[in-house]
Amino acid sequence: MTNGNARSWHVSADLAARYAGGVLPETEAWSLEKHVESCAGCASRVSEAVHGTTAGAVLAQARKAVLAAAPEPPRLPPAPAATPPSRPARPKAPVASRLARLLWAAGPAVRGAWLPAVLVVAGGALGLAYGTGFPGARALLLAVAPVVPVAGVTLSYGPHADPLHEIAASTPGGGLRLALTRTVAVLAVSLPLLTLTGLLLPASGAPAAAAWLLPGLALTLGSLALASFLGCRTAAWLTGGGWLCAVLAPVPTSPAGASTARLAGQLSRCLDGVGAQSAWAAAAVLSAALLAVRRAAFDRPLDQ
Repeated sequence: MTNGNARSWHVSADLAARYAGGVLPETEAWSLEKHVESCAGCASRVSEAVHGTTAGAVLAQARKAVLAAAPEPPRLPPAPAATPPSRPARPKAPVASRLARLLWAAGPAVRGAWLPAVLVVAGGALGLAYGTGFPGARALLLAVAPVVPVAGVTLSYGPHADPLHEIAASTPGGGLRLALTRTVAVLAVSLPLLTLTGLLLPASGAPAAAAWLLPGLALTLGSLALASFLGCRTAAWLTGGGWLCAVLAPVPTSPAGASTARLAGQLSRCLDGVGAQSAWAAAAVLSAALLAVRRAAFDRPLDQ
């Protein structure tokens, strides 16, 4: 090898002769063969060295014999002028097949027992308010509502939710894309349904019916981001349990008959005002950023 520069070297005449003679060490021969794949000058030098050996003469005779024995290729008529090929129409998938794929991608948000469970939560709040006259129905709904989408996402994604999770996670449509698809489906069901239910309930000192939307979004994204480290179920227990502990902690120590007012006051501190909503918006943005950084973790099966 010439030009001692490890990045740029060429085959010398002596090195080519040793290679042609079969006396070059195996490692140097391998390096030479890799080099001539991308260097035409060195490839020509090595070819000339090989042709000058006895083996080169034998190879030349064999080549002439093969070319002489090969039949002459038939003369083909001139090809007609090429016309741009028409793109074949893509067959449409049957409506039933597309609907089945959509239901599978959406997950339990539109199938299974999760949707009836959300309806039971909404109906139970309405029943408490108008059936029993319970004044804290909206406060209780606002305390539970942010946990509902967290539970929905947890039940929608992971080995416990999909028998083919390991296969789906490795496909182009799986991983984080599938998790976000099911998250959107969960939010599309729970956000409008529970917000509308809150609007129908008496306020009784509780925050506005839509005050839980940003906290619900932030907790859901935070649960997904934590799932990339801890698994779906553990992340849901941490985020949902942490929220419930924060809003329900003052209730057990409240005086008799004041638990509803204490819960409404705690919810107002957590949900009402520009400061609280800005903090939840910032938490949602940070969770989304962490989720984007950790997206590769969703390409493999998550721990439960």
